Amino acid sequence: MVAKRRLRDGAAGPPNWQPAPPPPCPLCGRVVLAGPSADVHHWVPRSEGGRTTPENTALLHRVCHRKLHATFSERELARNYAQPLALLAHPEIASFVRWVQRQPPEFVDSSRRPARR
Repeated sequence: MVAKRRLRDGAAGPPNWQPAPPPPCPLCGRVVLAGPSADVHHWVPRSEGGRTTPENTALLHRVCHRKLHATFSERELARNYAQPLALLAHPEIASFVRWVQRQPPEFVDSSRRPARR
């Protein structure tokens, strides 16, 4: 009875309940806010045999996700850059991360794919 009343009155949970903080982006470390600035990334792309499992997916900022796919082909991501540490070791990504860490978490920018990869 009390539980139903609490739900009806709009209480979200026990008195000390706090919602979980948003997860950090594995690439830049900034908080990922739900909405248009967040994308799901497959460490091994689905086109290269990757599955949609918790181990193979991560929530990234859209700007971080676009930068990865603008810089690397699907095959390169699957073979050489299937982990965040491998991505951060690449000089272009490391430079991008230093820049994007100064942007607000909801920042969205367009990164275009180069004409040649």
